[in-house]
Amino acid sequence: MTRKYDFDKPVDRSGSGDLKHCVLEERYGDADLLPLWVADMDFETPPFITDALKKRLEHSLFGYTVEPPELWPTVIEWIASHHEWNVQREWLTYIPGIVKGIGLVVNFFTKPGDKVIVQPPVYHPFRITPQGNGREVVWNPLRPLPDGGYEMDFEQLESLCDCPPGEEDKRPRLLILSNPHNPAGIVWSADTLRRLAHFCYERHILVISDEIHSDMALFGNRHVPFASVSEEAAQCSITFGAPSKTFNIAGIVSSYAIIPNAELRQPFYEWLSANELNEPTIFSPIATIAAFREGEEWRREMLGYVEENIRFVESYCREHLPAVRPLRPQASFLVWLDCRGLGFDHTQLVDFFVRRARLALNDGAMFGPGGEGFMRMNVGTQRAVLREALDRLRSAYMSS
Repeated sequence: MTRKYDFDKPVDRSGSGDLKHCVLEERYGDADLLPLWVADMDFETPPFITDALKKRLEHSLFGYTVEPPELWPTVIEWIASHHEWNVQREWLTYIPGIVKGIGLVVNFFTKPGDKVIVQPPVYHPFRITPQGNGREVVWNPLRPLPDGGYEMDFEQLESLCDCPPGEEDKRPRLLILSNPHNPAGIVWSADTLRRLAHFCYERHILVISDEIHSDMALFGNRHVPFASVSEEAAQCSITFGAPSKTFNIAGIVSSYAIIPNAELRQPFYEWLSANELNEPTIFSPIATIAAFREGEEWRREMLGYVEENIRFVESYCREHLPAVRPLRPQASFLVWLDCRGLGFDHTQLVDFFVRRARLALNDGAMFGPGGEGFMRMNVGTQRAVLREALDRLRSAYMSS
């Protein structure tokens, strides 16, 4: 396949202050590891975004700015064309990051001691952020399937949420949904989302739907926005999105919230405005507009390369590491590795990857119950880097 963009091109990130390399000593106890952990890619940010930023840098005055008038129409058009969801302008606002957005929602819509539902194994800030703000996290673990995938456990969710008469104040107030799911890469079906929406709407549970990987569906799968599946979903939810994962611009912070329900939206957005939390930095709109106006060809080629990387991991493990079972993601550049076949407990597994294979991945336990024995691998990197990582893993395995 001939590509316009070269995703095999090595990119030296030294000197850029990148998180992936700069905190290895702090977090893993060793700076000399091959990092495949934090969820950004090793591909260069697309040139049309860099060019747009360079053009603005030519005007060497960086004072207060206003949102470009084309920002939100561009976002709306992208969502409509890619996800068949007709978002209205008044539903949208900038937020200063999706994890920060979760914290803002937690603080605005709940009070200390309130229960927040999290569906592990799942992205760890879903737990850390509510707990850090004095809320009680309650688990609705995903149910493992024989093929290695997961489904939602609605029976356990019901037992978690239904309270005796007179004790409704003890019911959870908020559910944080990963859609598509991180780390397992699940694209939730419309039926599953509709069922979840009905459950939460009936019980007055607010849903945060983190859809940051929405533009990275793989292998013919399609992302379904939570709020689009029914009127109940629209009325009980806040959606977070961003071009940051897809176009590798996480450091620019280009996140947004979508709230169709005016009773939720108006007081929350007024509070954001009063605290100037809804004002984008100077470069965020520029990068977002460039990504969504000019980025489709790059996005498709990048996803094609990521799919090839996933197939490479699958075939390598089949041939050389049969004790490691990759779960094929339906979205994103993150692969959930089932390493239970190695026969290690979780502490031994982490030691095996870090001390013996010289690799820095996210260990599954950080994603909550059900993550023990798993590792999350970032395959958004050059094929040569991925091969080196797997060769290290194989060598460590053969010498064990």
